[in-house]
Amino acid sequence: METKEGIKGQDATGAVCDYLCKMFSLAGKKAVVTGGSGVLGTDMACAMARAGANVVLWASREDPLQASTERIKKETGRTDGIEYHKVDLMNEDGMLAAIDAAGDFQILLNACGGGRGKSPLIEQDMENFRFVMKLNVEAGCFLPMKVVAKRWIEKKIPGCIINIASMSSYVPLSGVWAYNAAKAAVKNLTEGAAKEFAPYGIRVNAIAPGFFLGEQNRRLLTNEDGSLTDRGKAVIAHTPFGRFGQAHELMGAVLYLCANEAAGFVTGITIPVDGGYLVQNI
Repeated sequence: METKEGIKGQDATGAVCDYLCKMFSLAGKKAVVTGGSGVLGTDMACAMARAGANVVLWASREDPLQASTERIKKETGRTDGIEYHKVDLMNEDGMLAAIDAAGDFQILLNACGGGRGKSPLIEQDMENFRFVMKLNVEAGCFLPMKVVAKRWIEKKIPGCIINIASMSSYVPLSGVWAYNAAKAAVKNLTEGAAKEFAPYGIRVNAIAPGFFLGEQNRRLLTNEDGSLTDRGKAVIAHTPFGRFGQAHELMGAVLYLCANEAAGFVTGITIPVDGGYLVQNI
């Protein structure tokens, strides 16, 4: 026989779950994730799928897209609502076709980006510089915002855009000149777009991850045996938590910004998820 205290406890737990579901559930929503075949994009798409959203992954290479789609299905136990579309994120016509293929969606998460090594400024290869700028600013932020927001405004869809900024949006990292400039631009574009799109009910925010090991930075931060490089040691010394971030630690910020109930009055911000990197002092 249940005690009154036990029943009350169960009722309270149910009320908490109901409240959290109301605040953060993405059921009935659809999200497009650019750079959806990368580690970060896949993890974020998986989190949104777990919260109930249907997701469509966009990237330029089919094999990694298929692998990411299968991984999300496996981790969520879902057999439908997880799709992908091969698209060149630097091609406006191709993106318009991808929007048509996706159908109506309410969330755009721009996870496309990356860098190409590091060098002194005076030795910077300009072809690499232009590529990194185009990858992160044009393909990773501006062009997707342009074409998706235009469609949302035409169809009166109050959408949510999340861009991916960086620690270098605030403080430049040594030797990665184009990446620094590009991620500073992402933060700036997020703020400008937030103001322009607010009258249409479109929210635009960004997340600035601290140092999370992934495809782009692993060789810069760790050696083949897993030990830290000099740069990795410098990062850890500069991070008050004294470690790299874990992928799941980004997901709360993603779900918060996606959820209209929780963040419906939030636009134009960039949330650092950085283990205190930006507040380091001496």
